Amino acid sequence: MTDPKPYGEPVEEPTSVDDVVGRAHEGLADAEAAGRDAVADGYPTEPAATDTAAEPAPAVAADPLSPDYEPSDDDYAAAGYDPARPEAPVRDMTDAQPASVSGYDAASSPAYAVSDDRADAPAANEYEAPAAVAYEPPVAPAYEAPVLTPSEPLAGSNPQPIFVQAPEAPRPRGNRGAAGAIGLIAALAFGVLYLAAWLGFGAIRGDVTVENVLEVTLGILGTWALWVPVVVFFFAFWLLGCLINRGRWGLWVIFGLLVGIASYGGHLLGQLFQAPFWLLSASEGAALVEGQLLVPLAITAFILGRELTIWFGAWVAARGRRVTELNNEAQREYERTLEAGPQLYRQ
Repeated sequence: MTDPKPYGEPVEEPTSVDDVVGRAHEGLADAEAAGRDAVADGYPTEPAATDTAAEPAPAVAADPLSPDYEPSDDDYAAAGYDPARPEAPVRDMTDAQPASVSGYDAASSPAYAVSDDRADAPAANEYEAPAAVAYEPPVAPAYEAPVLTPSEPLAGSNPQPIFVQAPEAPRPRGNRGAAGAIGLIAALAFGVLYLAAWLGFGAIRGDVTVENVLEVTLGILGTWALWVPVVVFFFAFWLLGCLINRGRWGLWVIFGLLVGIASYGGHLLGQLFQAPFWLLSASEGAALVEGQLLVPLAITAFILGRELTIWFGAWVAARGRRVTELNNEAQREYERTLEAGPQLYRQ
């Protein structure tokens, strides 16, 4: 049996399919580089319309997947087929690219088959994603609010106004209460002196002696004629003190005459209450008043009311000056506080 006639020149058997694929890619790269050089040199990539009649159309590379395709010697060489050794296994043609420069890419073809050395590669649907790692967000540090003093406002913020209540104006102190209290002492003095004058005039008339002085005194203390002038004097003194208030002593000297007149009227009213006037007729009451107008005890009531008002009024006026000074000092302190404005104190 004769040896089969070799086709073409012998080529070296590639060591692996990767070498064949690499060479095919190198051939395609060389063809693309030659095309770019031709364009750069000014040669058109497509034939002109006038050259179509003169030059034949370029041959179209056969499709390796077509049923009419016949592999060439280069395709056998690329697949590792040796005509001298027909018993050698032939590699899958789909694993290698044809040697032609038609631009066919077997790897991108739908009929591309995986070669033997890639059979162990996992399928697309058998891909297993790596195990997901649990994400742990970073823990933010605990926020601590800054401690600020009243003089350190927040950075970047406008200081807030602080509203404070304005101090109240001092209320001026009066002297009316003191005038009433001093008026009680003056009224007590008026009653004692008025009683002494009554006993004295009775002793002059012979109605009061050493033996009956105590009895007469107790009798006088239980009469309207003694207490009505005392009460009238007290109210007259206090009313004048309310009018003068913190006034000077000269006002007491001048208007003390009114308190004396009120004391004189108190003596006459006391005699009417002593009568008593509700048991008297109008003529009898008028006759009683007329008989007491110039008696020594009525004149004594007028004098006592006038003099006690002057001397006890001096006491009221002295306290009034002291109250005036306190009011002035409180007003000056209030004005200084307003001028200084609100102050912020740290504890």
